[in-house]
Amino acid sequence: MNKKEDIFKITVLVLCLDQLIKYYINRFMEINTELKVIPNFFSIFYVRNKGAAFSILENYSFLIVIISVVFLVVLDLYIKKEKKFDKLSIISLGMIMGGIFGNLIDRIIYHSVIDYLSFTIFNYSFPIFNLADIGITVGVFLLIINELIKIRKDNKNG
Repeated sequence: MNKKEDIFKITVLVLCLDQLIKYYINRFMEINTELKVIPNFFSIFYVRNKGAAFSILENYSFLIVIISVVFLVVLDLYIKKEKKFDKLSIISLGMIMGGIFGNLIDRIIYHSVIDYLSFTIFNYSFPIFNLADIGITVGVFLLIINELIKIRKDNKNG
């Protein structure tokens, strides 16, 4: 991997996949309709989320746009400043940025985010989410794991 350039390649990949899926959901489904894929477990359920995760800050789309832009600028500055990236950092930063961009585009265009992945496990229905949300969540999780690994290595070597 070519470090910084690869972060942006992953960002673009996550962003394009996210927007492509959302395009098809928006084009071929009506809002608040459901397509059962695996009954009582997984469905495509088209909703619009006017808030952030779990609908927090609902109807504060402008504030969420500002927060998203600030995060993207901070991440971009960090990437430009940092000298070394390992593979896990590259993947996680690309996933996070791609996810933020994906949801940011929705907020700017629709004043809400297109969500569609609906899971029910043991009669619990998880909040509906999208690929951008997966990119952000998995990216943050991988970044934390990577930092914990680095701390552990530093403690062993120090």
